[in-house]
Amino acid sequence: MIDLKLLRSDPDQVRESQRSRGEDPGVVDAVLAADAESRAALALFESRRAEQKALGKEVAQATGADKATLLAKAQALASEVKELQASADAAGTKAVELARAIGNLPEPGVPAGGEDDYVELRRVGTPRDFAAEGIEVKDHLALGESLRAIDMERGAKVSGARFYFLTGIGARLELAILNAAMASAIDAGFTPMMTPTLVRPETMAGTGFLGAHADEIYYLERDNLYLTGTSEVALAGYHADEILDLETGPLRYAGWSACYRREAGSAGRDTRGIIRVHQFHKVEMFTYCTAADAAAEHARFLAIEEAMLQALELPYRVIDTAAGDLGLSAARKFDCEAWLPSQERWMEVTSTSNCTTYQARRLSIRERGEGGTEPVATVNGTIGTTRWLVALLENHQQADGAVYVPPLLRPYLGGLELLEPVK
Repeated sequence: MIDLKLLRSDPDQVRESQRSRGEDPGVVDAVLAADAESRAALALFESRRAEQKALGKEVAQATGADKATLLAKAQALASEVKELQASADAAGTKAVELARAIGNLPEPGVPAGGEDDYVELRRVGTPRDFAAEGIEVKDHLALGESLRAIDMERGAKVSGARFYFLTGIGARLELAILNAAMASAIDAGFTPMMTPTLVRPETMAGTGFLGAHADEIYYLERDNLYLTGTSEVALAGYHADEILDLETGPLRYAGWSACYRREAGSAGRDTRGIIRVHQFHKVEMFTYCTAADAAAEHARFLAIEEAMLQALELPYRVIDTAAGDLGLSAARKFDCEAWLPSQERWMEVTSTSNCTTYQARRLSIRERGEGGTEPVATVNGTIGTTRWLVALLENHQQADGAVYVPPLLRPYLGGLELLEPVK
């Protein structure tokens, strides 16, 4: 969550952050009031507890009637101290819960506004002119079915709408993307991790996913566990309640996991095929670093993502996401969007977020600094996921229905240069 010291010292900055996100700035005053109530309750509790300790010493030294009187007074004071502690705890909990509803402060330069107020930073590569090549563009599902790579019909039969089977070359292609992504992460110094996909509520809440978008998450009530929509959640919880040694540099992990999302409210063109589905696989980069290193680490993540997209020969653009579309934990988020020929639009394929110290405060992850322990920063970013099949199939389709395989993926596909339709 945000730094309460900052909230107290510069509430206007936090109010402005709320406005830039399209959120209610009035919550700042509610947090300040709850925080003042909490601190007052705690001060009164500590004052009475000090009296209780002093009275205890008097009781130990008293005799006779004096001792009986002091004991009665001590018992009454003990009851009051217990009630004051409960009040202080309740007030503190209220202040923290209110503060957790405030999103991270956007970095300077982040565009204000909502989903459509992003700033395009650059475009890399040029979308193919299929008409000039005499090719009638097919979408990824038509291509996937002709390759016998995607089976939506049987996915729906087995599990319901927006589930699917990747079969034959489709399964191999997904594994190729994910293995290439993991190899890239390892080359960049990340430790590979196979992460749990079920986490406790405190872990899910700690990463900031139980706010406005909680309806996107699958919850197993009987077990009180959540299915994760990204391995970011498990990796963020990996060092919860720990003090880290970052003297030699950031701790970098790359998590490979299945991911689950309800995709509540999704409709229209994105529901055809595997663009928006309930289950997919992903390789996610995650770093614990000092707050001073977070922006540089964020830029490093984006460079790794772009290198992967370039190696896959996909035309893409990079956008600086607006404050209202950041999500609760992010202070800045860059999205990479690949060109989608069948719809003639850009489609998000990866993103990277700098969460500064926001998640670490919630999960109590610290490092030793000059002035004692202080929260670390966290950065996350996707380097490969199932959705990349969509962009690969569509951008690399040939006139005869075959699909070109970029050199990066060929070693994982037995040297295949083309994926051929199945007759």
